[in-house]
Amino acid sequence: MLHRKRSFLILVALILFLTGCKIWLPWQSRTGMARANPESIYQQGLEEYNDGNYKRSIELFQRVKEEYPLSKLAIMAEMGVADSFYSAKQYPEANLAYNEFVNLHPTNENLPYAMYQIGMCYFNQLTTVDRDNSEAFKALNEFEKLATRFPESKFAPLALQKIRECKKAIGERELYIGRFYFKQKKYAAALKRLRKVEKEYSGVGLDDEKVKFLIAEATKRLAAIEKKRTR
Repeated sequence: MLHRKRSFLILVALILFLTGCKIWLPWQSRTGMARANPESIYQQGLEEYNDGNYKRSIELFQRVKEEYPLSKLAIMAEMGVADSFYSAKQYPEANLAYNEFVNLHPTNENLPYAMYQIGMCYFNQLTTVDRDNSEAFKALNEFEKLATRFPESKFAPLALQKIRECKKAIGERELYIGRFYFKQKKYAAALKRLRKVEKEYSGVGLDDEKVKFLIAEATKRLAAIEKKRTR
């Protein structure tokens, strides 16, 4: 009996080899065959993403992009890669992916979302007030571009809110430096920073009265120093 089964398997293998045909055999699993299409791979990517397995979802979305570039799901997979990086807090990688989407699909309906996410990639990298705030300027620039280009988009109000928060972060940094110069009795340098805060970042959530007080006090002390010099 065992000999007959082995002979049958050998015969089947020989037929497949000679004809190049692919047929399903009872002992084979259909799983691998069913997954070999963009829809199922993309769906697996979504499932992995929803489960928080971002590394795996990136791999699956990349497969859709690379193996089925003409599929309608390829563009969605591009966004899936970017969103997976973003959710994994890999912001530089997400930034690159969103920018690639914007550059490749300038008329796509998801463009406002991608632009908003680019801004958020920078925004989420903001640090404390005593550190460099270049990310705040980059985020501000991206949100302003979105609000200007797509004012009717549902992401425009979100962008406007983030613009305010970015300006507050930049203003806080300027105020921090201004107060530092004030404490060091470098009143001219302090005034330069404080007046910039008053002019450019008023009404964004800073303590405007405190800023005015520091400007007045620095001006008074600087005048006193100048008066002593001219005596």
